[in-house]
Amino acid sequence: MTSALSTLDELATTVDLVALHGVAVRTSIDVVSRVDATTDLGRLTPCPAWTLYGLLAHMITQHHGFTASARGATSLSDWLTVRLEPDPVGQYRTAAESLLAEFARDDVLGRAFVLPELSTTQQFTGAQAVSFHLIDYVVHAWDVARALGTTVTFDPDVLDAALVVARSVPQGPARTRPGAAFGPAIAWPAGGLDEILAMLGRAPNWPQ
Repeated sequence: MTSALSTLDELATTVDLVALHGVAVRTSIDVVSRVDATTDLGRLTPCPAWTLYGLLAHMITQHHGFTASARGATSLSDWLTVRLEPDPVGQYRTAAESLLAEFARDDVLGRAFVLPELSTTQQFTGAQAVSFHLIDYVVHAWDVARALGTTVTFDPDVLDAALVVARSVPQGPARTRPGAAFGPAIAWPAGGLDEILAMLGRAPNWPQ
């Protein structure tokens, strides 16, 4: 685990991690903007436990949680799952833009983050926290797109960074536990977004 986290710190010294994270999250905003709240929220998603309603609620909650952590909060209460409002697209955009504004501050990579969903005792560096959020929103943007029957495209630089992060996610029994963020890796030809998805337990050809 320590070496994997060190990899994320090293990544932040070779790329503009905050800028790439911003591109990933803005791409997720674009994808979510395609959601029709009157017809789409009951759709199945590549996340077996969630319909699109549950996935969007999770994504908004994560934005709130990471924003709070960036501001020094340590309580799990900041990570309680939200309920969707009548305008979930606007709700999502507001949460995402608040997170982006906080991460855009000059000192974000130098902050210590407490992420109580991961650990109530361990602190994470800013680079590690930004990396965690980046990989989530590459994958979740794809989740939303697939639930809608569409696709999503990321800049190659975002995918290069996301691949480094995906490779740092530990394998093992934790991936099979209920509520695990990512499932066990599946065999898939290497290359691009598909490789990242498969490494994190998503079938790139879902729902086939």
